[in-house]
Amino acid sequence: MARRALGHLEAEVLAALAAADGPVSTAELRDRIPGDPAYTTINTILFRLHAKHLVTRARQGRHYRYRPAVDESRLVADRMRDHLRLASDPSSVLSRFVQDLTADEERALRAVLADPRRSPGESA
Repeated sequence: MARRALGHLEAEVLAALAAADGPVSTAELRDRIPGDPAYTTINTILFRLHAKHLVTRARQGRHYRYRPAVDESRLVADRMRDHLRLASDPSSVLSRFVQDLTADEERALRAVLADPRRSPGESA
C-alpha cells in the first residue's frame, strides 16, 4: 500500500518536533503549532505519524513524549521532489523557486550545488 502524502498539519507537527530540543508531549507540541489547534487534533496527528513510522514515542507517566524518527531535511526534500515530478513544466517551477529565494537561501543553494555532499552549514 502506497504511503499518502503528508498533510499540512502533519508537516507542521514534524517541523515543530524537529525544532524541539528533545522529546515533547502532545500539550507541549500543541503550544508550538500556530493557529491554536485542539489537543485532540495534535494527538490524532501524532498517532498517525507514529503509525507511519515518522515519529517515535516513549511513555512518561500517563502520557507519551514524541520525537521525529526521520531526518527532516530528507522528508522535506522528498516532498519537494514529489511536487516537482507532478509539475507540467519542472523548469519553470525551479526557475520560480530560485527567483523567490532570500539572499541567505541563495547562498546555501549555491554552496550545495558547488559540493552536494557537504551541508551548507559545514566549513570547508
